[in-house]
Amino acid sequence: MKTLKKRRRIQVILLAFVALALATGLIGYAMRDGINYFRSPSQVIAEPPAPNEVFRIGGLVEEGSIVRGQGETVRFVVTDGGESVPVSFTGVLPDLFSEGQGMVGTGSYVDGVFQATEILAKHDETYMPKEVMDALKEQGVYKEAGES
Repeated sequence: MKTLKKRRRIQVILLAFVALALATGLIGYAMRDGINYFRSPSQVIAEPPAPNEVFRIGGLVEEGSIVRGQGETVRFVVTDGGESVPVSFTGVLPDLFSEGQGMVGTGSYVDGVFQATEILAKHDETYMPKEVMDALKEQGVYKEAGES
């Protein structure tokens, strides 16, 4: 009788372990397309990602780089102070998007141009996305508010 209880307990534990492993695998599989890694322009230039890889890029919009094209297409250059990456975006830009301001874009890097599908801009005078701030600090470009 004791061996039957032991065997049943071991079977339940093994079944629970298999179910947990299967659930973890399914969650990871479902999230694979929802994860977008952040890269600074210096990282993109140093190690260009595959054209089919979707990621986020962030930095400052270079002064004098915004060029409005045919229709809703806008081209500009994003920099982290070390390297610069040309960006092409078709769509409506956020109201606060401007030269010299922080931005984060989602898209892919194709033939030396970041093809953005989404552009986010800072939402007030003091906000800067953490990833962009870290990348700018790494390049020595970012200064805290109040510094000159």
